Amino acid sequence: MAETSAILAWTLVSECPIPEDVNDLLVTGEEAVAAYRTMRDSAIFTNKRLIIRDAQGLSGKKIEIYSLPYSSINMWSTENAGTFDLNAEVELWTRAGHIKVNLKKGIDIRKFDKLIANAILK
Repeated sequence: MAETSAILAWTLVSECPIPEDVNDLLVTGEEAVAAYRTMRDSAIFTNKRLIIRDAQGLSGKKIEIYSLPYSSINMWSTENAGTFDLNAEVELWTRAGHIKVNLKKGIDIRKFDKLIANAILK
C-alpha cells in the first residue's frame, strides 16, 4: 500500500461547473453534486462517490479515472488554512489507503467537509 499513497494525493484549485461528460460515468440513481478543478484535471463529487479525472501525457488525451466509493471511507479529517499555511487539507482514510487532498485558498473547507459528511453519514 505504500506505493499508492504517493499517487493518491491531489490539489484542488477552485470550484468549477460539473463537466458534462461525467454523465457517461454515472450509474442509475447517481447524481453529480459538485466539481473542483485541479491543475489540469477535475474532481467530481456525486451522491455515491468521488471521481478524479487525471489527464496524462503532454496532450492530456489519455485520461485515468479514479473512483472512490464513499462506502470505502473509514474516517476523514479537515484542516482549515492558517496564517502562513494558505492551503486547507482533507485527509481520507479508506480501505484503499490514505488519501490527501489539498485545497487552495478560496475553496470553502466547511462546504467540502459537508459534502463528505452528507455522502458518508446518510
